[in-house]
Amino acid sequence: MVTYAYLRVSTDHQDLNNQRHGILEYANHHDLGHLEFVEDAVSGRLKWEKREVGKLLQETAQTGDVVIFAEVSRMARSTLQVLEMLSCSMERGISIHIAKQQMVLDTSMPSRIVVTVLGLAAEIERELISLRTTEALAKRKAEGKPLGRPKGKHSARLKLDAKEAQIREYLNLGISKRSIAKLVDCSPSTLYDWLEKRHLGQKKSSKISKARGRL
Repeated sequence: MVTYAYLRVSTDHQDLNNQRHGILEYANHHDLGHLEFVEDAVSGRLKWEKREVGKLLQETAQTGDVVIFAEVSRMARSTLQVLEMLSCSMERGISIHIAKQQMVLDTSMPSRIVVTVLGLAAEIERELISLRTTEALAKRKAEGKPLGRPKGKHSARLKLDAKEAQIREYLNLGISKRSIAKLVDCSPSTLYDWLEKRHLGQKKSSKISKARGRL
């Protein structure tokens, strides 16, 4: 049996270290032996089959092997993709461990029940998104408003402008930018772009450098 530890790499080293620490702690507690780390350096938006995790689950890992993820959100960004990954793993006899949630998903009946429930959740999620989209478009059409997104990044910046006070508070608390992106429901790249244009996120470091210069 080989135990693989999957890390989805971000530009935030703190987040990467947290993933590694959580997996190591889990593996030691459950006596899973030596870990072979697999790092994915691409965006979670890319379909899982086209990322390193796809190669890991479809080719590298074999029947009886274990793959540990730090948490479910590190697997993929949608319930549907997570379900596809779990189904692939079960078909190939690979056990999936989720360190943060303390979950083990294998070919056992309880695991199959969990996967079935996730499949139902994914189906409901798709239907609700479709319903909300249809209703929103109908409302805009009835109000005579243009349909579709505004061109460029202007709409994304407007969305974050409304959350500026919230973002400033998170920055002051020392929360990582990637974590802030999750909290305000946007992609890290959108947040970085907005911070750069609003000249935020760099003030703290400049103040520290000035303070060091005085010492």
